[in-house]
Amino acid sequence: MKWSEKAWDSIEPIYRKTLELPFIRELITGTLDKEKFVFYIQQDSLYLSDYGKTLTAIATRLTKPEHIEAFIGFAGESIQVENELHKMLFTELQADRKQTASPSCLLYTSFLLSQLNAPVEVMAAAVLPCFRIYKEVGDYILAHQVKGDNPYQAWIDAYGGDDFTESVRNATAICDELAENCTEEQRDLMTEAFITCSKMEWMFWDSAYNLEQWKI
Repeated sequence: MKWSEKAWDSIEPIYRKTLELPFIRELITGTLDKEKFVFYIQQDSLYLSDYGKTLTAIATRLTKPEHIEAFIGFAGESIQVENELHKMLFTELQADRKQTASPSCLLYTSFLLSQLNAPVEVMAAAVLPCFRIYKEVGDYILAHQVKGDNPYQAWIDAYGGDDFTESVRNATAICDELAENCTEEQRDLMTEAFITCSKMEWMFWDSAYNLEQWKI
């Protein structure tokens, strides 16, 4: 069994709980409160800025040209998505540009940036949940959505369609290849990072639904 398959098995309960989140269920029905979606988009924009930095840092640490090219491409895609989110946020949604990172968002981005000193295979494993979970959740929403005038259809199509599939497959394949050349201890560290960031994906959705704020 490939490393990615074992890693996914280890977070299957987390993924199932993610699908049960009110944020996801209400995206499916199109009944999610606009304020909560705006909050999510604002936080996602902040997240993607640091996520893109992490992807670029991984590219500088890889050795195979095709791997380097792939992660440079991933970083470019994250910038493109961030720009599209900005367009949606500041025009269609008419939201405030000024926003600070929520506790969950800051925890997630801080953890990713802390991995810049980790071995490259661990760094790659840490960013993989954002690929895999978003794709799986997007596909689930696309398959179960209530047909009709869903105000969040553009987001659903972006993550639940075929355009995102190739990047997910490529990132997963690179992680598997890196894992093949690791010791068992290194693979365990990869899995630990993958599990941690999968938990933070859950936290990110949950915090958006609850409009998470700093207590003081």
